[in-house]
Amino acid sequence: MNNSRKTQAWISLMIWVVIIAAIIAAPAVLPVFRLNLLGRYLSLAIVALGVDLIWGFTGLLSLGQGIFFALGGYCAAMYLQLNSAFEFPNGIPEFFGLYGVEKLPFFWEPFNSPIFALIAIWLIPSLVAGVLGFLVFRNRIKGVYFSILTQASLLVFFNLFNGQQKLINGTNGLKTDVTLLFGQMVGSDVVQRWFFWISAVLVIFAWLFSKWIVRDRFGNILIAIRDDEARVRFTGYNPTIFKTIIFAIAGGLAGISGALYTVQSGIVSPQFMTVPFSIEMVIWVAVGGRGTLLGAILGAVVINYAKSLVSEALPASWMFIQGGLFILVVTALPEGVLGWIQRGGIRNLLVKVGFSRNIATYPKLEIADREDMKV
Repeated sequence: MNNSRKTQAWISLMIWVVIIAAIIAAPAVLPVFRLNLLGRYLSLAIVALGVDLIWGFTGLLSLGQGIFFALGGYCAAMYLQLNSAFEFPNGIPEFFGLYGVEKLPFFWEPFNSPIFALIAIWLIPSLVAGVLGFLVFRNRIKGVYFSILTQASLLVFFNLFNGQQKLINGTNGLKTDVTLLFGQMVGSDVVQRWFFWISAVLVIFAWLFSKWIVRDRFGNILIAIRDDEARVRFTGYNPTIFKTIIFAIAGGLAGISGALYTVQSGIVSPQFMTVPFSIEMVIWVAVGGRGTLLGAILGAVVINYAKSLVSEALPASWMFIQGGLFILVVTALPEGVLGWIQRGGIRNLLVKVGFSRNIATYPKLEIADREDMKV
């Protein structure tokens, strides 16, 4: 391992030490409201990891991850609604009575099972993403056309879910904060603390899983597809298979993220499928550091926490700040904040301001310190 790789490893290790220390200390120092917000933002970091896999490593800019995020949220909410339905007439969720529905729709029935619900949270979004991805990739649609198509798919799903009042409560969504889990209300402080720890643990596991995916040959092929897909096809690999697999994996991560976010925010609705929300996911990754994985986590958590604090003080200003931040990253920090650090940005900055002359002799880091891809 050369000096550059060693230094990168040390930077990542130090960041993880800070992250884990902050997670452990958070329940003791943060009020319940703030802890709940941190839990939500940790869950959003999981969908950001998926965006980084398909965009940062494979070069597929998807503007439709809200589809899979919302599907995971609906799976979790449907189980919780049915788990508490014994309190309502006919043993079905209350909103059905508002529309004169007396029998549970057939696709709700499997969600009576907690095991089915846990599997569906990630499997259904993965399958939808896999099918959608295969249909797109087999026709060699890529670049801006892929982005437009995913955004169009997002609008289709939004209008579909928004209009299904009798089946999934349409635009009103499904509430989870007043449902029951293990005999306790999901919105209670005790249960929300559980979900904070679950979100924290799953973020770490999602990062380890993503790190495992992009290592060795599979990760090299993803990067090769991003840099020169024609060359990959010429060497005998089928990019359609690899892109479909990684898109399905990103969909599954989005589903898990959506489920965790739903139970901590208290509701899932078609608003999760709006275009601005899916674009925000891309901004988190761009600011944190595209192609770094850890940067995606930091971007999702830090930006959303900043959004919360700024919106409390200056409610109308966040959109301008977010837009300016994205412009700054695109024009000045194309590798994102973490990528800038890994490329020796701090070292170069200190040299420019004359802080130290000797620091210029330190090894410069490279974010993508790999040999030429061999497939």
